[in-house]
Amino acid sequence: MRTGHDVTTVRTAERELMAKLPPGTLMQRAAAGLAATCAGLLGRTYGARVVLLVGSGDNGGDALYAGARLARRGAGVSAVLLAPDRAHPEGLAAFTRAGGRVADDPFEVLAVADLVLDGITGIGGRGGLRPDAVPLARAARGSNALVVAVDLPSGVDADTGEAAGEALRADVTVTFGAYKPGLLIDPAREYAGVVHLVPIGLGLPSVPAVEALQHADVADLLPVPAAESDKYRRGVVGVVAGSGRYPGAAVLAVAGALRGGAGAVRYVGPGGDAVIARFPETLVSDGSPDKAGRVQAWVVGPGLGEGPGVAEVLASDVPVLVDADGLRGLDPDAVRARPAATLLTPHAGEAAALLGVPRERVEAERLASVRELAARFGATVLLKGSTTLIADAEGPVRVNSTGTPWLATAGSGDVLSGLAGSLLATGLPARDAASAAAYLHGLAGRHAAQGAPTSAYAVAEALPTAWRDITETSAER
Repeated sequence: MRTGHDVTTVRTAERELMAKLPPGTLMQRAAAGLAATCAGLLGRTYGARVVLLVGSGDNGGDALYAGARLARRGAGVSAVLLAPDRAHPEGLAAFTRAGGRVADDPFEVLAVADLVLDGITGIGGRGGLRPDAVPLARAARGSNALVVAVDLPSGVDADTGEAAGEALRADVTVTFGAYKPGLLIDPAREYAGVVHLVPIGLGLPSVPAVEALQHADVADLLPVPAAESDKYRRGVVGVVAGSGRYPGAAVLAVAGALRGGAGAVRYVGPGGDAVIARFPETLVSDGSPDKAGRVQAWVVGPGLGEGPGVAEVLASDVPVLVDADGLRGLDPDAVRARPAATLLTPHAGEAAALLGVPRERVEAERLASVRELAARFGATVLLKGSTTLIADAEGPVRVNSTGTPWLATAGSGDVLSGLAGSLLATGLPARDAASAAAYLHGLAGRHAAQGAPTSAYAVAEALPTAWRDITETSAER
């Protein structure tokens, strides 16, 4: 599992460690890891042209010390000092002693660089790049050089992943001691490129700010039927979805549910004929949800339109997933009063409506938005998007690390809802069901797309492949 710690926690851990070490030791550890990564990326260090973009403070110091190491290995290293009077003095001295030089013409050296180290701002930076740094950032990105960010791409927020202004997009980010939340959450994740973690010996708390599950974590969550299992012991999920206008939503939600580990799927709604035609194993009812028979969890909302069912499902005493049309006008008090878990799965527009804010704010402040929704509704919330986030009242926010932009296709969310609801019915807590579903759904999207456009139904069909990928890979370890 990848874990991300906020800036305050990281700095506290750094201070505690520095108090036990000789001065400068921690920075040298970081610089050594940074230089080694850069050398590996270059392949041949001798004769390589490296440019350091050096801001004030420790982030610039890390870049200077790493530049000194690369210079000693035969690279031609030039430093562009954005604040010459505030450059890290010891780092600058070490850099010049090693044969590095301060650039007279920043744009000239950037034009011919093989690798650029972004040490403009560190984890304390806020609000995007300063105006004087923007031309240099654009020149670096416009060159043919590899751009390597020092700890964090300059211009993004380490704690939230926000990019409030212009930022420097990196090909690789070398981060020290711990992942920062912003490296796992878009839009900052997109700016970070490939992230390398350099351990520097920090003592960090066991509970992080965010966490990202990996194959082994998800494998531990997925249900495995026992020899004596029958369809009812494995769990039954009810699906209230679809309408005369959107019958396909019912089919897609049921498709996801059938592949989510539960033993049976009950469908309630006007799309029964379409569901049975595709999935004859589905238990179909045309009455109200409370007359459909026993279930261990409900999914309500995909393609529902103005149809009934939300109130009846929310009145039940089993876990409920609410998606799409079911979220419209949802009453926080009604959700908070439920005796069982509730999982809400909005996209940014639906989240904005629930919070009463513009969609743009949710998209720019995804971490804050998912936490606010979880607190307001007393529920687990899965906020869909380029980075899917899962939050509840307790524990770190979970960040989904799978997926592909090709999942942005009609009906994909319906499949995810059915899948997550099925996992709820198997007995997984809402947070785990949402996390495992998002991971499986994203991985299935990759399998279905293979770098080309795909469809929601193809994603549903790829779920067994994704499931086997996770379980078989984990079993081999």
